Amino acid sequence: MKKEFSEIIPEKIALLIDADNAQPTLIEKTLNETGKYGLITIRRIYGDWTAENMRGWKRILNNYAIQPIQQFRYTVGKNSTDSAMIIDAMDVLHSHRVDGFCIVSSDSDYTRLATRIREAGIFVMGVGKRTTPKPFVNACNVFIYTENLVSKEDTEKTKKASISSSAEHGKTKKYDPVPMLKAATEMAAQEDGWANLATIGFYLHQLDPGFDPRTYGYKQLSQLIKKYFNVFELRHQDENGPTSVYVKLKE
Repeated sequence: MKKEFSEIIPEKIALLIDADNAQPTLIEKTLNETGKYGLITIRRIYGDWTAENMRGWKRILNNYAIQPIQQFRYTVGKNSTDSAMIIDAMDVLHSHRVDGFCIVSSDSDYTRLATRIREAGIFVMGVGKRTTPKPFVNACNVFIYTENLVSKEDTEKTKKASISSSAEHGKTKKYDPVPMLKAATEMAAQEDGWANLATIGFYLHQLDPGFDPRTYGYKQLSQLIKKYFNVFELRHQDENGPTSVYVKLKE
């Protein structure tokens, strides 16, 4: 039997933030995004709170009930936050107090941590910049790019700046979601060829934990698939409850 995406959603999540590799301006949206996958019962942020660059974080920690964990930098230029965060994560993992983790960082040093959590059969999601190394992204069940959390206005500014920069180098990188959408639909398809949209979402995150319809300008997966009407066929079905969406590849 194929798993529905909802089956991997945990009940309780531990949110662990690397303050050196996260943006305080996005904390509310990060909490909202994490909350979609479960109840955030542990909220911790790690960094050297004697440093000047932590000032932005200090102003908002109390508002969001996030517990700051002090980690001194024993060597100049060396980030010691990751070791403290990894040790705490393993303690929480073995305490069996949560069903999932959210690691907020763009640092590849957390790749092994994410892998270890998944090996224990525990859900793990990551939140970081699009420049986050692919090994860390793929080690998570779900990875949310912070660029997809900013407002539409800010996104347009970033997009224009990116296009301008790419134009200067003579090329613009484009992403085509169709091959991955087709692969996920084929994996989720039943004998009649129809696939439940939620199951497609599950397999998309299996293929690429960083897949997000917002990357392509759509809030929902169904909206993105609907754009490619020449490739996919959509069907809405009421099964005595919430309407389910099914997708089928056109011949």
